[in-house]
Amino acid sequence: MRRLFPVTDQTHSAAGSGADSGADSGAGSGTDPGADRDWTLDELADAYAYPRTAGTGTGRGAESGTSAGAGAGGGARPWLRANMVSTLDGAAHHEGRSQSISSPADMRVFGTLRALADAVVVGAETVRLEGYRPARARAAFAARRAAAGQAPAPVIAVVSASLELDFTLPLFASPLVPTLVLTGAAAPQERILAAEKAGVEVVIAGDGPGADPERVVRALADRGLFRLLTEGGPRLLGQFVAAGMLDELCLTVSPMLTSGYAQRIAGGPAPAVPERFALASLLEQDGFLFSRYRRA
Repeated sequence: MRRLFPVTDQTHSAAGSGADSGADSGAGSGTDPGADRDWTLDELADAYAYPRTAGTGTGRGAESGTSAGAGAGGGARPWLRANMVSTLDGAAHHEGRSQSISSPADMRVFGTLRALADAVVVGAETVRLEGYRPARARAAFAARRAAAGQAPAPVIAVVSASLELDFTLPLFASPLVPTLVLTGAAAPQERILAAEKAGVEVVIAGDGPGADPERVVRALADRGLFRLLTEGGPRLLGQFVAAGMLDELCLTVSPMLTSGYAQRIAGGPAPAVPERFALASLLEQDGFLFSRYRRA
C-alpha cells in the first residue's frame, strides 16, 4: 500500500530520515509512506483514526488523531463515517454482494474501520444479503480499544422498519456485544415483541414506521456510542446523506467494470443542495484506491 495524498516529501528515502509522524503518514514505520509496501494494522489504525473531536463536543473538521476518552463528559458529539466500495462504473455490488468487487487490502481496511468504531450501523437488507455475523474481538486492536474506553468489539446496530429479521441468527442470539435494532414507533408491534422475546434490545428512533437518521445517531450517542461507522446499504447511506448526518466517507474505488443495474453507493431522496466534501487522504494497493473524504 502506498499513500498518494497528502503528498509525501519525495526527497525522503527509505535510507533517509523517514516519514513525518502523525495520522495518514505510516507513523512509526521509519519508512517512506509513499513506498508500495504492506502496511501494518497499527499503521492503518493510525491512518483511519477518528478525529479528536469525536465525542468531545468541540465541533466538526478537526485534524485526525487519537480519540481516546472521546465518549466522556457532557455535550459530547458523535462522528458518523461510512465505508463503501464502488466499481469504476459506479456499482456498489455485483449480484447483490460487495465481496466480488473487493480485495484483500480492502478487507484489511474494512476490518480496521470496524475495529476503531463504537458501533457499526447497517440496514436490514444488507444484513440479510451479506449474511452479517456478530463483530468479533481482535487481539491486534485490543489494547487500542481498551485505551479508548471501548468494548472488546463494536456494537452492531441494525436499522429496520419491518423488523423482518431472523432473531435466532448468531448476530442476535450470540453476539459478543449485544446487537441493537433501531426502528420507528409505528413499526409492526408483533415484530418488536418477537425481537424483545428473543432478548434483542429495540430502540425507537422515529415517529413513523422507520427510524429517522438524526435520531439514530442521537440514540447511539445517548448510549455512549460516539465513533460510528455505517456500512450501508445504499438506501441507508442515502438517508444519512439526505439528512446531512454524514461526517466522513471512506470510499474504495475498485478497478473493475461490471455494467448491469447495481445500485450506486447511496440511493434515495436527494438533499436540496449537494454537500461538498474535501479529500483527506488517498491510498493505493493493487490498483484499488482507498479515499477518505470529510465534510468540507
